[in-house]
Amino acid sequence: MFFHVLNRGVEKRPIVHDDIDRIRFVHDLFIFNNKCSVDPNHRLKENPFGDQGRDPLVYIHAWCLMDNHYHLLLSPVDNDVTNISLFMKKLNMGYAKYFNEKYERSGYLWQGKYKKIEVKRDAHFLYIPFYIHLNPLDYTHPNWRNGSIKNLKKMLSDLSSYRWSSYLDYMGTKNFPSVIEEQTLREVLGSSSSQKKQIAQIVTQADVATLSNNLE
Repeated sequence: MFFHVLNRGVEKRPIVHDDIDRIRFVHDLFIFNNKCSVDPNHRLKENPFGDQGRDPLVYIHAWCLMDNHYHLLLSPVDNDVTNISLFMKKLNMGYAKYFNEKYERSGYLWQGKYKKIEVKRDAHFLYIPFYIHLNPLDYTHPNWRNGSIKNLKKMLSDLSSYRWSSYLDYMGTKNFPSVIEEQTLREVLGSSSSQKKQIAQIVTQADVATLSNNLE
């Protein structure tokens, strides 16, 4: 049971302003993925779990943080779908509290609760993590969504320079490995070289690349 989950800033406003915010969001992906209560005011260097340890709510298989939205590919622990709702509530509320206090603002940070789409494990399932990881190309190669990328080497280089997703972890570079459950997708996606070949197929074939628009 897999779910593609996404949310945007209200009126598509930024949800991060600097790398400190980005680190905080990634840290919250890890910290709030826990069945026990966690203080939303925790400091980054603290261990909020204490002696009781960590008991995850969900498996985070892939993720990407953009300036005004995020994408997650999740599956609930024990196939209990209520774990998705609990995790998302903790993540969205916890990060919004941090953001509002830091920037001395009030009101909603998110445009809504969040969008959750169940992903069947079929032929299309394979493409979901790729589309999530390819989102940063909107900054450097916005034409990727119509399959018209010509310089694959430059595209892959730009993609590898973006830290704020699980892409690098699947490419063999430990970026934020503690956030994700990697084995499930690794079995599906294959080696890093195999993934690069599949990415090349996506960004150079219009009929495949345009499917990414269905995930927004």
